[in-house]
Amino acid sequence: MPVLPRQLRRRALIAVAVPAVLLPFTACGATPPAPDAKAAPAKSAPGFPYTVTNCGVKTTYQAPPRRAVTLNQHATEVMLALGLQKSMVGTAYLDDTISPAYEKAYGSVPVLAKEYPSKEKLLAADPDFVYGGYSSAFDAKDGRGRDDLAGSGIDTRLNLENCAKGTMDDVYQEVEEVGRTFGVRDRADRWIAQARTTVADAATRLKNVKPLSVFVYDSGDKTAFTAGGTGIGNDLITRAGGRNVFADLDKSFGDATWEQVVAREPDAIVILDYGTTTVAQKEKRLLDDSVLQDVPAIKNKRFAVLPLSNVVLGVRAPDAVAKLAAQLHPGTVK
Repeated sequence: MPVLPRQLRRRALIAVAVPAVLLPFTACGATPPAPDAKAAPAKSAPGFPYTVTNCGVKTTYQAPPRRAVTLNQHATEVMLALGLQKSMVGTAYLDDTISPAYEKAYGSVPVLAKEYPSKEKLLAADPDFVYGGYSSAFDAKDGRGRDDLAGSGIDTRLNLENCAKGTMDDVYQEVEEVGRTFGVRDRADRWIAQARTTVADAATRLKNVKPLSVFVYDSGDKTAFTAGGTGIGNDLITRAGGRNVFADLDKSFGDATWEQVVAREPDAIVILDYGTTTVAQKEKRLLDDSVLQDVPAIKNKRFAVLPLSNVVLGVRAPDAVAKLAAQLHPGTVK
């Protein structure tokens, strides 16, 4: 399965300022729009014109986009959670496996490339809207800069984690703004209400739980690539009854020394699951490192696992709170 290379993801997440299963709303009675891609958009649509400023780019939409392309999995899953697959003419770049809740809808959307499509292949899909999850989706050196695409008459959106603190409130804002952009604010509102309930339920069950100190292991050998204090990962850990030992790292993801890991004595280690290196291989690397033998999490073999797609700013985040809490505090959250 294609994944965002560590270097690209690091550049995307660091260089800027770094579901209960949630079913798509087609299963809840809402029917996704089925626009004729060749038809002219309506002159006036409910909720339009809609103006939004996204990561410094101000855009006014006179009507919903009709030919969207998503780059990166969490952007794709936001669209699918809102039942917008029929408004999509392309997608690209998975971090791991698409959520089972969205598999059927995902299968109806053309995959333009395993990783990022070339500018020529992107333009060949004739999009009127491109939605990127990481800032690397809009790499100007590859001809996909937001200004470049605007010059071709294509509107763009960049996931808020690239320009905001990265909290659950940003998740709600992301879904709301995408919903309004595509004229399905009612679906977005329903998703947000359900997500708030999921997060609130976890908070209630963790009310009297003492937080565990947590180290996130993404990858790395000479240094540890880990979750910092900005980005949704840190917020997830806090909401799941943990305390990120690298919350003082002013990035979504960044490098820490193994000596720092030892000094901060994490009680648990969260392993991010993606790519060709398996969870078992990552766990063995940690357990076999003589430098880490006195770390409480290593001595007690206390590990938790989350797919990478659960710890980026997308529709998996609310459910990821409960999933992580159940691993950090077994029996408290189911």
